[in-house]
Amino acid sequence: MKSLKNHLILFDADCPMCRLYTKGFTKVGMLDPTGAQPYQNMPQNVCPYVDQQRAVNEIALVDTDTGHVTYGIHSLFKVLANSIPVFAPLFSFKPFVWMMTKVYAFISYNRKVIIPAEITADSYAIQPTFKLKYRIAYLFFTWFMASFILTYYAGLLKELMPIGGAYREYFICGGQIVFQAIVVSIIAWDKKWEYLGNMMTISFAGSLLLLPALLMAKFLVLPALFYTTYFMGVAGLMFLEHFRRMGILKLGYIPTLTWVLYRIIVLLLILFI
Repeated sequence: MKSLKNHLILFDADCPMCRLYTKGFTKVGMLDPTGAQPYQNMPQNVCPYVDQQRAVNEIALVDTDTGHVTYGIHSLFKVLANSIPVFAPLFSFKPFVWMMTKVYAFISYNRKVIIPAEITADSYAIQPTFKLKYRIAYLFFTWFMASFILTYYAGLLKELMPIGGAYREYFICGGQIVFQAIVVSIIAWDKKWEYLGNMMTISFAGSLLLLPALLMAKFLVLPALFYTTYFMGVAGLMFLEHFRRMGILKLGYIPTLTWVLYRIIVLLLILFI
């Protein structure tokens, strides 16, 4: 595979996704073995060429011969087009580039709530810019996907609890966002958007863990108790992850307690009203 010579890509060492795909570039030969470095340890010879804040927001690709820098999806497309020329026309097709720019920004500006990293005294001084529109888009996306999956999963529990209306799970999940937003706004106003992003990552991940059981139900007839037990196991993992992330965010135990309390209240309402 053709390598992009004399180029250096700067990635976020605290981002597992960034580490994974940039390591992949060097491993398969798209970049030289030394062609990927964390921006936290940016080589001094490339510093004058790089907008450091933008490099934190969007992965930077530096031409070490000319000093020219590309950012974000354009950096990835440059590496890919060099190694796989057949895709070069697609990577220059403006509607596709526009769409992928939005997808890239959606992931990049939410990466710290998808996979959080604790900020310490030794952390890199420049952190990703917070953009409210991308956080709201992320909350909407994860709310919709989690609610959609839970709506179908609820049908597997009909022997033990009422199925409810078509939009019940959407209201429940949306209500939790509002409820927890109020709680965290009271105890730590400046962390509310960071918390909500982390909370909805947990909800989305939990719903994805339900997919194997939904697939199993297509081929096997199992009692509702099995699916309830499976759901409780997933809920337990979500609880542990919520508690872990609260430690990273330094929000204490209150958000976890109210997160569980909301679900208990909703369950009681479903069962007895």
